[in-house]
Amino acid sequence: MSKKSSLWSSYGLLICMVCGIVLGCVVGALFPNVKDANGDVIASGASILKPLGQIFINLMFCIVVPLVFASISGAVANMKSAKRAGKIMGTTIATFVVTGAIAAVIMIVLMKLIPPVLVPWQDIPAGTVDEQKTIAELIVSFLTAEDFVALLSRRAMLPLIVFSIIFGFGVNMNGGPDSLVGKFLEDLSNCMMKVVKIITYYAPIAFFGFFADLVATYGSSIAQNYVRALLVYYPLCLIYIFTAFPLFARFGGGKGAVKVMLRHILRPAVTSLGTCSSVATIPTNMEVAEETGIPKDVSEIVVPLGATMHMDGSCFSCVLKIAFLFGVFGIPFDGVGTFLKIILVAVFSSVGMSGIPGGGYIGEFIMCSVFFPTQLELAYPIAITIGNLVDPPATMINSAGDYVISYVVARFVDGKDWLQKAIASGKAN
Repeated sequence: MSKKSSLWSSYGLLICMVCGIVLGCVVGALFPNVKDANGDVIASGASILKPLGQIFINLMFCIVVPLVFASISGAVANMKSAKRAGKIMGTTIATFVVTGAIAAVIMIVLMKLIPPVLVPWQDIPAGTVDEQKTIAELIVSFLTAEDFVALLSRRAMLPLIVFSIIFGFGVNMNGGPDSLVGKFLEDLSNCMMKVVKIITYYAPIAFFGFFADLVATYGSSIAQNYVRALLVYYPLCLIYIFTAFPLFARFGGGKGAVKVMLRHILRPAVTSLGTCSSVATIPTNMEVAEETGIPKDVSEIVVPLGATMHMDGSCFSCVLKIAFLFGVFGIPFDGVGTFLKIILVAVFSSVGMSGIPGGGYIGEFIMCSVFFPTQLELAYPIAITIGNLVDPPATMINSAGDYVISYVVARFVDGKDWLQKAIASGKAN
């Protein structure tokens, strides 16, 4: 495959989506809705294209419940062993969660200093903060639904996830991958991902219609908000690579670790940016981990697991989407309770859901259903759009970070001087 073909296969759909967004914004600005003195629309303008976007949204709403159930329950049901790699696995997951939370906190601080949306979009009802529930009520509503029928709704994503995990363990105990139900769930999950792929091909047209309607209805200034958000996100990613990564490497590998890390990290960073895929970067990460002297059993667990669970860039993205939507709907972005909730959702949707097929869209569903349940139809496509626009640098942080996190895990497994021993024995270069 030529370099041009490889780049197109990685970024072709994203380019088409961006072109659809730009064209939709242009059409919406050229043909705005005409309103009378009372603010009522008397001529629709580009809003007549709204059904193009609504079709995509409705299709995604229709597949999300069976997709979540089949993917999660199938993954749990088909596990071959519940005790994989013990200490390495536990340390790895704990590290992913901690670094994800750190990333979320950094982004929250930045969003307070530089809000992505300064003025709420016009004609959208101001958002409200729901009445606070008791801890007991919050736990019950967070984890369960009233009955089985209530699970079959996109508005009950977290209870559905909990049920899917429990169901998956039940299947695992009854034969797991060898049982008929286990095979059915795996096959259903694969089929649902094919459906997602088919629907995604329609996304450029959908985004064209959605943004044409959005700009025609709320004004061309919304494009400035997206640019403002990107101008915050992209520099942050570069700063994070050259500040947080060296700190993680120094903590994990001790003296000399930063120099070793900087000498090797360019390859996985460029590979992930060129392929826009964490999975495609696994071989490169494994190669540089071996050259660094990271214990093989550590890298063989951390790197593949990191490709699906280490998502610092996605935590950045999640907080950016939430802050952006808070601004769009005029909801105050403040309060310790709100920030803790944002951190939990960011870590869960980015770290916990990223390993699930289609987990990105599912994570955005969770985020929007938790914070914007009454404005889901508008919030969800906006969240998807931001996710697509920031995907390349987010993937670079996620993927290159897998190599860096191997340093931290190696420290807890083999001691803080593991790198010095590897250098002395000639295993590191």
